Amino acid sequence: MDWQPLILTFKLALVTTLLLLVISIPLSYWLAHTKSRVKPFLETLVSMPLVLPPTVLGFYMLVAFSPSNAFGSWLNEYLGIQLIFSFQGLVIASVIYSLPFMVHPIQAGFSNLPSSITEASYVLGKSKITTLFKVLLPNIKPSLLTGVVLAFAHTIGEFGVVLMIGGNMPGKTKVASIAIYDEVEALNYDVANWYSLILFAITFSILLLVYLINGGYLKRFWK
Repeated sequence: MDWQPLILTFKLALVTTLLLLVISIPLSYWLAHTKSRVKPFLETLVSMPLVLPPTVLGFYMLVAFSPSNAFGSWLNEYLGIQLIFSFQGLVIASVIYSLPFMVHPIQAGFSNLPSSITEASYVLGKSKITTLFKVLLPNIKPSLLTGVVLAFAHTIGEFGVVLMIGGNMPGKTKVASIAIYDEVEALNYDVANWYSLILFAITFSILLLVYLINGGYLKRFWK
């Protein structure tokens, strides 16, 4: 069995999750507190990957990033970046596709915090940044953990978007989900089963750990 697709899959999931965490914290905070008229439109855009077929999203990104179009041509000519059939392209596609899985739990965490916590921090002279990192984020740890795990697990299971943007290039864009598809097409069910079994076991373990932590079961176990 070739381990490269699995290594590439977890590398993609890790990079995507870290980028999503950086993007989602300020975005979720703004969505939880703003009364702007553009909020419904932005929330709709963030949630679109939940209902949109992955191939549709992948197709539009394929068109946008293609060197034969204006944006892709500009990236290629001025920045020397080609996103189609590259790992960087997979990362950008995965960030967009997994965005709601990180934003929604964190936004819910911010929304459920009582405003008195923020007000008390401001009264004590703390800045907005200090309040965010030292007061608010520690109080929404379960939401952060849920967002991180959902985004990571969702990226591991991507297929349509990854196939449209990255294709099937061994060692470069061929992730585990595409390797499973290839092996099934070649009737190598044993290899496909190993890939599937490993992904199943890892994602099950990650999700179980989240439920154990958020439900307080681990604390009860160690008492």
